[in-house]
Amino acid sequence: MNGRVLHVVGTRPNFVKAAPVVAALRDAGCDQVLVHTGQHYDERMSDIFFRQLALPRPDTDLGVGSGSHARQTAELLIALEGELTARNPALVVVYGDVNSTLAAALAAAKLGIPVAHVEAGLRSFDMAMPEEVNRRLVDQLAELLLVTSPEAIGHLAREGVPADRVHLVGNPMIDTLLTHLDHFDPAAARAAHALPERYAVVTLHRPANVDDPEAARAAVHALTEAARLIDLAVPLHPRGRAVLGEAGLTGAPGVHVMDPLGYVEFMSLVRGAAAVITDSGGVQEETTVLGVPCLTLRTTTERPVTVTHGTNRLVGPSELVPALRKTLDTAPDTRPSEGPPLWDGKAGPRIARIVTRWLDHHA
Repeated sequence: MNGRVLHVVGTRPNFVKAAPVVAALRDAGCDQVLVHTGQHYDERMSDIFFRQLALPRPDTDLGVGSGSHARQTAELLIALEGELTARNPALVVVYGDVNSTLAAALAAAKLGIPVAHVEAGLRSFDMAMPEEVNRRLVDQLAELLLVTSPEAIGHLAREGVPADRVHLVGNPMIDTLLTHLDHFDPAAARAAHALPERYAVVTLHRPANVDDPEAARAAVHALTEAARLIDLAVPLHPRGRAVLGEAGLTGAPGVHVMDPLGYVEFMSLVRGAAAVITDSGGVQEETTVLGVPCLTLRTTTERPVTVTHGTNRLVGPSELVPALRKTLDTAPDTRPSEGPPLWDGKAGPRIARIVTRWLDHHA
C-alpha cells in the first residue's frame, strides 16, 4: 500500500468520528497525518477529547479559533493549502459538516488531491443551516463518499454522484460510543454535578437557536418551563453562552448550567438521563443507540434514521413541555427492536478497508 492519508479535524464531533478510523488505518499499517484546525480550541472542547479517545496528538494544530463563517473558512483555506502542499498526501479524509470540513475539501480539490468524506449524504434540506451548505459542497468535491445511513445513498444519487464512489460503512461515532460504553458512569456524573436521580440533559449550540436573541428567548422560556417537570443539566457550549445567559437560562430554578464536559463525562450524563433535549446531530445518534428519549429543538434533521429507528422526535419550543411530559410518563425502553443498519461498532475497520483498497489502486 502506497500513499499518505491526511485527516482534518476541527471540532469535538470530528474527534469522536475520527478516532476509530485513525485506529483502524493504523492497524492496517497506513502512513497517516492528523491535522487539527483548532476550530474548537478550549481544553474542555479539544485536548480532553484527544486524551479520552486515545487519538494521537495532532501533527499540526493550525489554531484558527473562532470567527464568522467567512473569516474562519478563509483562514482555514490559507492554512490548509500550506499544510497540504507540505505534507503531500495521497488522500485527505474529512469528517461531518463543519467549516473545517468544507475548507479542507476545497483546499484539497484546488490542489488536485482526492477527498474522502466520512458522513456523506446527510441532508436536512434546510439551506439556512450553515452545515447543510457545507455538507452539500463537500459531497460534490469528494472522491470517496462514506455513508452512515441508507437514505444518504438516495440523496447522493439524486445529486448525480456516481454510485461507485458511495459506500455504506456504518457510523464511526457509534464505534466510539460502544468502545467506551463501560466507562460511562451515570451515578458518578450525577454526583459530580449535584443532580437528583432523575434529570434531563440539554445541549444547544445551533445558530437557529442561539444566534438570534428572539429565538434564544423562546428556547430559554421553553427550557425554564421544562425545568418545572424535571431538573435540567446544561453543559453550555461557548457558542451562544452569552445569549442564552442574557435570555435568563443561568440561575433559573431547576437549571444546572455547567461548563463543557469531556466525552466520557458528557456521555455518562446522557446515559443516565430520563431524556435529552438537544439541537445536536451527533447527540441524536448517540441517544438512539443508548435508548435515551431525545427531543430535538429543530424543524428538520439530517438524521431521520434517528426518528425511524431510534428515540428521537423533532419539536419546536412551544411543543417542548408537552412532549417532555409525555416522554417522562412513558415506559423507559421504547426503542424499535432493530437499530440503524451497520451501527455495530465496526465502521472504522470498514472505512479502513475501503481507503486502503483505494490507495492500492490510486496512490
